[in-house]
Amino acid sequence: MFYDLTVVQFSKMLNNLSHFLDKGAAYAEAKKFDVSVLLNSRLAPDQFNLIRQVQIACDTAKLGVARLTGKTDSVPVHPDTETTLPELKARIQSVLDYLASITPADFADAAERHISQPRWEGKYLTGYEFAIQHAIPNIYFHTTTAYAILRHNGVDLGKKDYLGNLPYKS
Repeated sequence: MFYDLTVVQFSKMLNNLSHFLDKGAAYAEAKKFDVSVLLNSRLAPDQFNLIRQVQIACDTAKLGVARLTGKTDSVPVHPDTETTLPELKARIQSVLDYLASITPADFADAAERHISQPRWEGKYLTGYEFAIQHAIPNIYFHTTTAYAILRHNGVDLGKKDYLGNLPYKS
């Protein structure tokens, strides 16, 4: 279950996020303005810009899975220096490649694992709590915020863009 809730869903949301960025770039080109205007946009003065939303969505995916699987030594390092669309897309792809290296078996002890972060000051969550109450909501928060920043700036995004491809049956 953890594999499907994290690796599968995080990969889907990062692919959707990459699609949002492509639509933003096409919009900027059509309207003849520099895409960096979108990348530096934010919804509120005290909120992170689009670049930072993408960085955090990527970090949530890679670090969430790494912490749940105990594979923190193999997680890709990103110094948060991206300023361009190609750099952001490369970061997303790097995380997608990392997620593709994870298997369902890697989550064997995930539910009981004690997971902490430096800013939690010695406190921890179980892997189950971490996945359900932190990692999953966090990636959706930052992906939704990225979507909202682009949509607020006029990029033609809709619910189907956010949800991505669905596994319809017939």
